[in-house]
Amino acid sequence: MSLSRRAILASPALALAADSGAAGRIRLAASSYSWWHFKPRKVPMETVIDEAARIGFEGVEILHRGMTDESPAHLHKLKRHAFRAGVDLVLFSIHQDFVSPYVDMRGEAIRHTIHCIHMAARMGIPCVRLNSGRWKTIPNFNDLMKANGQEPPMAGYDPEEAFRWCIDGINECLPVAEKEGILLALENHWGLTTQPADLLKIYKAVNHPWLGLNVDTGNFPNNVSPYDGIEMLAPHAVMVQAKTYHGGGEWYTLDLDYKRIAGILRKAGYHGWVSLEMEGKEDPATAVPKSYQTLKAAFQA
Repeated sequence: MSLSRRAILASPALALAADSGAAGRIRLAASSYSWWHFKPRKVPMETVIDEAARIGFEGVEILHRGMTDESPAHLHKLKRHAFRAGVDLVLFSIHQDFVSPYVDMRGEAIRHTIHCIHMAARMGIPCVRLNSGRWKTIPNFNDLMKANGQEPPMAGYDPEEAFRWCIDGINECLPVAEKEGILLALENHWGLTTQPADLLKIYKAVNHPWLGLNVDTGNFPNNVSPYDGIEMLAPHAVMVQAKTYHGGGEWYTLDLDYKRIAGILRKAGYHGWVSLEMEGKEDPATAVPKSYQTLKAAFQA
């Protein structure tokens, strides 16, 4: 048994992710983001579930910002809809921002995260994706992408303060997550977690069995090879998001070798879910099935 595999099984949270693939089989999910890229017209989650099942995905990831109804009745209906469609709801991807010098704003991020943990529990989703947040000294996300995800801290503040705010915020949420049986997965999602080493800094400082990492294959800065970044993060992964860019990416386009990525993940002992995030401009009706075939050939061959 490799050291990385021992590390995974030593943690209840990481062991839960490792056990999600029977006999080591990595399973494929599709994020609702693959059908909706923050456009005005949202795609119903029921449509996402039906399309994912039709294509052959075994799981669905729900992007919170794509939802139109948060009522308990609707959440229960989505759980029922997925069950009847024969797919698992595996990840609830949410947005929050712990990087603020203002206590009330950090408190709002904590309350929002806890609210979403309860939502995930109602839908039977075992994992919630977290963001660290960012300084917002580059307010527009498009401009942040042009800056390779790097932004300076707010005037008068030290980067170490932001790390402490994020660590404290996550720690406030973890007791609720543990009580509900929900894994939290901190993602390399720009902002404070642009650099893999900074993501690991937060993760190791929290050091809690109900916190793991969500590794996004497409969210690495230009100075980090995605393969090197994935290798750094994979031993702590409880979820993986796989980007594709059919028709050219919304912000950038990467040519990712998923057979190579699959090898990196297996070497690290990862046997959980891989969730597609099709971030290209091509119609999802054609781009998502093509992406499924790419991931299937790499992860389930």
